[in-house]
Amino acid sequence: MSTSLQIRFGGYSIAGAKPVNQDAFAALCGHAESNLLKGAAAAIADGVSSCADSHVASQTSVTSFIDDYFSTPYTWSVHKSARQIISSLNAWIYQQNSNRASHNDSLLTTFSAVVLKSNTLHCFHVGDSRVYHVRGDAIERLTQDHVRTERGQEYLSRALGADRHLELDYSTHDLQVGDLVLLSTDGVHGVLKRPELLALIAQHGTTDLELLAKHMAQAALKAGSDDNLTVLLMAVDALPQETLDEVHRKLTQLPIPPVLQVGNKIDGYEVQEIIFSGTRSHMYRVRCTESGEQFTLKTPSLNFSEDAMYLNGFVREEWVGQSIQHVNVMRTHVPKRPKQFLYYLGEYIEGINLREWMYDNPKPGMDAVRRIIKQVVAGLRAFQRADMVHQDIKPENIMINSEGCVKILDFGTVLIAGADELISPLDKSVPQGSVNYVAPEYLMGEVGTFKSDLFSLAVVVYEMLTGALPFAEKTVKQVTLKSYSDMRYIAANHPRRDLPLWVEACLRKALQPNPRYRYDALSEFLQDLTVPNTKLEASVARQPLIEKNPVVLWQVIAVVLLIINLLQLLLHSS
Repeated sequence: MSTSLQIRFGGYSIAGAKPVNQDAFAALCGHAESNLLKGAAAAIADGVSSCADSHVASQTSVTSFIDDYFSTPYTWSVHKSARQIISSLNAWIYQQNSNRASHNDSLLTTFSAVVLKSNTLHCFHVGDSRVYHVRGDAIERLTQDHVRTERGQEYLSRALGADRHLELDYSTHDLQVGDLVLLSTDGVHGVLKRPELLALIAQHGTTDLELLAKHMAQAALKAGSDDNLTVLLMAVDALPQETLDEVHRKLTQLPIPPVLQVGNKIDGYEVQEIIFSGTRSHMYRVRCTESGEQFTLKTPSLNFSEDAMYLNGFVREEWVGQSIQHVNVMRTHVPKRPKQFLYYLGEYIEGINLREWMYDNPKPGMDAVRRIIKQVVAGLRAFQRADMVHQDIKPENIMINSEGCVKILDFGTVLIAGADELISPLDKSVPQGSVNYVAPEYLMGEVGTFKSDLFSLAVVVYEMLTGALPFAEKTVKQVTLKSYSDMRYIAANHPRRDLPLWVEACLRKALQPNPRYRYDALSEFLQDLTVPNTKLEASVARQPLIEKNPVVLWQVIAVVLLIINLLQLLLHSS
């Protein structure tokens, strides 16, 4: 079974009846790691013929897109990578046009791009070039022409460089081995309809894609096309599909080491201290015998040697720690020698975790809490920039070193957008996170975002300030939630009476069960936790008691009912 994406390309472009060819195309399939995490990309562009220099725009857009796409971080999703590149291209072309004297000097071009990654086709489009998906004897058009008609004449309503804000179409489609993806400019599809394109494919076959593209362009020219003609083809020969056995075999290429004791050595690292030894993993403080540097060395437990999901998370921890370089995120290091066992090296952090800090500071002041949370937010924003979601923020995964520097730990459940797009036989449906800190959307079966980390962080802040939890404690077996309304928030100033209302308002918003109503940025949460948001505070103050503090309301009702019952008893007895 293939474990890599195998794509063939073929393209052909001619000026046709025009004196200059303003069309352009480019394509590339990644190799090794980029094949897996970036896939294959192709782009086609048609410079607007009324603009003399539009061939510059079309050529620049396709070559820059291909070059830049394969240079984006592996952690980014296809959508984030492509959208940022295309938006930057649009801004550059638009700026060039702003500096030119007239419309005839403008750089305008249509643009369509396709990225094939894992088993998915990602399509990005603006203008009237087209993308078709061919499977067997069926052909589906994946794009819509962005044109308007005036007095019988068609004009582009959208193009790269036409507007400061680009409205870009995006869609995804499933792939199968044997599929053909066809990109064309209007000089081709303006005269050749879908049945004619299918007939040409059937007649010439897909063995030589460049020859097939040439036949299509020439057929369009022969049919009376008066424009530039370009066809770009992508044939899907193999898709990456691994069985669970293949995944497990890859993960267990290195043996899990036995439980280590002080003085034991592994790959040139000597155990100085056993930090913890549990049923899931073991962690040691080790010293490099060559340099004398200290690290933490973490190994999986032999109990999980057959658990591919757990081992996948363990391997992910090392990769994430090497990908994110931020002072508030624990670093993992590449060993100086080839590994003989399955483990990873992390920076050694001498200090306490946040749970221990909370035991030592049962009623902390706001300043002390903010000093810690400000650093956690900085670390989470590093995850966000890398298109990752931590998914397991809790006091045990936040360390504070002896100098007061905060470090986020434990990357075993981190959602990596770029890797999550890959097809995998591993079950990813189990909600991520820890009981009482997990964001409600996971229990609803939804995918996490930075707002999920925000929710978990807000639970931590709530607990730091009050010593309690904002919602009723869940059972370990509770892995689903029927409705967001099933969650009942307990106001923070109920367990801690001296807490200002503006702090309660901030926490209430960050802890909204439905992520739609939470803060739109981590920085907004931090701002409202630092400076009173009077509007937010007023909105909480105006809430009826049933919403503000339902527990107190029912307590008052119970007392009133008790008094009424006592009065009735007295009246009857008299």
